[in-house]
Amino acid sequence: MKIYRNLKISRRALLAHKMRTVLALLGIIIGVSAVIIMVAIGRGAQKEVLSKIEEMGTNLIVVNAGQVRSFAGRRRQTGNVITLTLKDARAISLDCPSVHLTAPIQSKKLQVKYSSLSTKTSVVGTTSEFQEIRNFHVRRGAFFTDEENRASLRVAVLGQTVVKNLFENEDPIGETIRIRKIPFEVIGEMEAKGVDINGVDQDDQIIIPINTALRRVFNLTYLNTIYVQAKNSRSINAAVEEVTGLLRERHHLTRHTKPDDFTIQNQADVLKTQKEATNTFTMLIGSIAAISLLVGGIGILAIMLMVIRERTNEIGLRMAVGARKKDIFIQFSLESSILTIGGGFLGIILGVIGSITIGLFTTWSASLSIPSIAVAFAFSLLVGIFFGVYPAHRASLLDPIEALRSE
Repeated sequence: MKIYRNLKISRRALLAHKMRTVLALLGIIIGVSAVIIMVAIGRGAQKEVLSKIEEMGTNLIVVNAGQVRSFAGRRRQTGNVITLTLKDARAISLDCPSVHLTAPIQSKKLQVKYSSLSTKTSVVGTTSEFQEIRNFHVRRGAFFTDEENRASLRVAVLGQTVVKNLFENEDPIGETIRIRKIPFEVIGEMEAKGVDINGVDQDDQIIIPINTALRRVFNLTYLNTIYVQAKNSRSINAAVEEVTGLLRERHHLTRHTKPDDFTIQNQADVLKTQKEATNTFTMLIGSIAAISLLVGGIGILAIMLMVIRERTNEIGLRMAVGARKKDIFIQFSLESSILTIGGGFLGIILGVIGSITIGLFTTWSASLSIPSIAVAFAFSLLVGIFFGVYPAHRASLLDPIEALRSE
């Protein structure tokens, strides 16, 4: 009964000063909702990045010629290494038990023309296995076959960006484009893929047979990349070891002192690194948002101290008629708890609505997290209790006679 009576007193005291109560609630509401929204945005960004990596396949291994290093957040090849060849790609496919498929790659940015229109795009020479390894699909027409590659036919498959730039969304199938003045028949167009994790437009490319690319377009005998697909995600580490050993042997790097003339990028490692990076980012923005909760707690502290000053006479009267220090402490602790719990619930509602609104009406992705909602609410309770205990304790220590004398 005492708790119920104290709750009624607390409710009456808070409603007596509505504006002050609303201002105290606002700090907690903004703090809780900010944490929920910021974490939701962080999780949404994480899911977008990870989905782009997973689209490429978690069992993907990328073998690049030479050393690949990061510059301004992007991986770039250093030096011009010519030791990676088509024979290497075939040997990996045949001699590495943990490897399922390989796709050799040689690419270059070139000017491409159709009628009076032209565009500069990536011309990619590869094989038919490229589709499965990189999870690319033909939207219209067909992809070139192994027979067309062996015959070095001049056929091309276009990405959606190239279709828009050269054909203005008209049907390109059967039309002839020119790459370095060499005519190519368009036999297909790819489904849209969007940008990758490095911000590169995957639709801004023309895919042609690797033999045609090396002999007729680039006039080269070497590759810059080999895509390797492990049999499954469990065998990816074994595949990396097998590919490394095979290439070192084929490139006559038998001495341990000789460094690799290639770089192997394990997609599973990239996925792990990105997860760690996005988790750190989410925690960072969540922590920044949590600062507003502390500000809300300080607001509760200030308001509760003001309340005690205003109600000193009331406290003295209650103590004079038999209220104990414990009763006074509980009374003011309940008032700060009501503010905190009420603000926490309203903050959750605002945070959920805000996250859904951002996801629906902006280009940002937002993914709600039940644990983050629970943590935000629990943290708001702790903040409210922490900043409410001092004023309640101070109220309980007032001398009844001095309190009654106060104006």
